Amino acid sequence: MPEVSLDFPRAWAEFADPANEGQIFRCDLTWLTSNYRCIFGNGCQGIVEGRASDGCCSMGAHFADKKDIKRVQKYVDQLTDETWQFRKVGRKKGIIGKGPDGEPQTLVHKGACVLLNRPGFEGGSGCSLHGLALRNGQNPLETKPEVCWQLPVRRSYRWVDRIDETRYLEVSIGEYDRRGWGPGGHDLNWYCTSATEAHTSVEPVYVHSAPELIELMGAPAYEVLAEFCRAREAEAAPIAPHPASAPFLLQITKNPYTEPVAPEPEPEPTAMVPRPRAKKTEKPRAKKTEKPRAKKTEKPGVKKPNKPVTKAAKSKSKSKSKSRSKS
Repeated sequence: MPEVSLDFPRAWAEFADPANEGQIFRCDLTWLTSNYRCIFGNGCQGIVEGRASDGCCSMGAHFADKKDIKRVQKYVDQLTDETWQFRKVGRKKGIIGKGPDGEPQTLVHKGACVLLNRPGFEGGSGCSLHGLALRNGQNPLETKPEVCWQLPVRRSYRWVDRIDETRYLEVSIGEYDRRGWGPGGHDLNWYCTSATEAHTSVEPVYVHSAPELIELMGAPAYEVLAEFCRAREAEAAPIAPHPASAPFLLQITKNPYTEPVAPEPEPEPTAMVPRPRAKKTEKPRAKKTEKPRAKKTEKPGVKKPNKPVTKAAKSKSKSKSKSRSKS
């Protein structure tokens, strides 16, 4: 399948370096949570046409500095004729050559790095220093040139000036795409980071490349980065997935390079309790109060005067009282 474009939306995370307050990391979460993994010897088409077995070793490897050269040379001295195909050439000419830019790099012999064992060699094909590390129980980042073990992760630096006239060093951790090789990167026959064939890992980059990331960032910063990556993986639909990793894996991965988080204890099962319903309360009705009735008072009447008693009536009344007394 054709490689995906170099320009597509990416999700970035910025955070202060826990070990250095003057640095801020800027990390490409789109790349670090992608499903990329090196497929050297397992589908890699090589950066030079017709030399798939070289992988990305056809042009040799630049050294970072004198310290890098000294470290690599120490492990080259441990190689034998059985583990390094071109040991005699290396002992005669040395392992250091010059690149097109005049900078020191590994010697190119017969079209590829002198340290690369070719198919058919009894000691096994591939990087002789990589094989040495695996036999000694080491990580290959200890034995190989820096640029070799950093791939496919790229670390770059730039100073950023703030508006308050302070500045900080920005350390970017991202994809080592074709542009990372310089202008000639666009002329490579094939390149893995943008090829869908290389995006088939069951683990994302931040997990299987944890040793390299820790070496590039430091353990405290890597812990912060891993938290960002895990949070991104937990999202239902993370924004800006790597187009070469489609379909995007949505899984929480177990990372052996971070401290395991103790699972929260599960609550004990409890009997189902019916949800209490709110009691229906009626609005209090206002009491019907009757208006006090006014007492019925009769209008004061005119008192009738007594009739005057006549003499006849008086004598009649006296005769009645006498008859009562006799009886």
